[in-house]
Amino acid sequence: MRRLVYTVLPEEEGRTVRSLAPRRFSLGEHAFRRLKAQGRVRVNGESVHASRVLHAGDVLEVLLESGEGRETGSLPAEYRGCAVRYRDEDLIVVSKAAPMPTLPGAYNRNDTLREALCVLLGENPDAFRYHPVNRLDKGTSGLMAVACHDHAQRLLSQQLHTDAFVREYLAVTQGVPSREEGLIDAPIARAGEGARRCVSPAGQPARTHYRVERVSGGRALIRLRLETGRTHQIRVHLSSIGCPVCGDYLYGTELPQLHGRFALHSARLCCRQPVTGERIDITEPLPQELESLL
Repeated sequence: MRRLVYTVLPEEEGRTVRSLAPRRFSLGEHAFRRLKAQGRVRVNGESVHASRVLHAGDVLEVLLESGEGRETGSLPAEYRGCAVRYRDEDLIVVSKAAPMPTLPGAYNRNDTLREALCVLLGENPDAFRYHPVNRLDKGTSGLMAVACHDHAQRLLSQQLHTDAFVREYLAVTQGVPSREEGLIDAPIARAGEGARRCVSPAGQPARTHYRVERVSGGRALIRLRLETGRTHQIRVHLSSIGCPVCGDYLYGTELPQLHGRFALHSARLCCRQPVTGERIDITEPLPQELESLL
């Protein structure tokens, strides 16, 4: 159980639990009501009514459900190509293998990142609470943030698409951009009934920053930073400038040597720890199977 604590200041004398707790702990109205109904909003160790008047020095606390598996140091180093790169009471940063789905789907209910994390964290699959913050396509490898409880997921989701939550990717492309770096600012829309997307004036705004890091044999290693988070954004944007991701069966040409994945990798994830505000910055090198394409 995650315990958040706040001591009431003299200038907050006379405030009620209802007016102070949501603001101090960044709780939404629904979350506050649920925690209150479960007896997990307390003053000086006791469950109280939301209308309870607070006094200076009162200890206001909120108890949050949190996965409390093993300490990071005792975790398995890797399972099915996945590994935990950071863990605390509120947040997990995991390196996802490819091809592996982030979430169960119609054709894959079991072999997903959720099940891999259960093994890595030593959790009971039936009780494991899984809160992915950002998601990666099945064919994309690399870093992903997973919240340990609903409150952390809400706070981390608020950071998405802001400067507080940085996602950088590495892609090996078939073809080299005409400019060494730039911004692809092109709206993305659905292309028919399936999963495919396309650049279209009728789509949602989408912006991707890129920089060419290396060129070899007609291919380029490109570092990309997302400003928005549309479905297949990097894949669609790179294809739109004539440089599809190597092995991308949907927007380019499949490569048999990549075994069901494509050459896109989540290489850096930087965010604020949702409770403490500490800056967390994790990097993950390009997998050898993608390096070999260059």
